[in-house]
Amino acid sequence: MRSEETPFVGGPLDGRVLPVLVGLTGQPPKTYEVPVADQAGGPPTVYVYRRVPAAASKRLGLIRGWRYEYDPEGKPGGGPRWPWSKPS
Repeated sequence: MRSEETPFVGGPLDGRVLPVLVGLTGQPPKTYEVPVADQAGGPPTVYVYRRVPAAASKRLGLIRGWRYEYDPEGKPGGGPRWPWSKPS
C-alpha cells in the first residue's frame, strides 16, 4: 500500500507529519480517528481529524495536497449517504 506524508493541525497531533495510507484514488481518508487510552482504565478517548485541502494551484484551482484539521465535535464520519436513506 502507498502512503503519503500528511500534516496535522490542532488537537493532540498539532504540528506532526504522519504517513497516512491512501486509497485507490490516491487520496487519504476523509476522517482520521486517533484512539488514546484512558489512564484510569476506562474507555479510550477518540480524537477525530477531518481532511481539508492544504493548498490550491493558482491557475486552475486544483488541490495540491491534503492536511488534517482537528474536529473538536469528535463525531466520526458515517458511511456513504444514499439519496433514499433517511437523514439521521
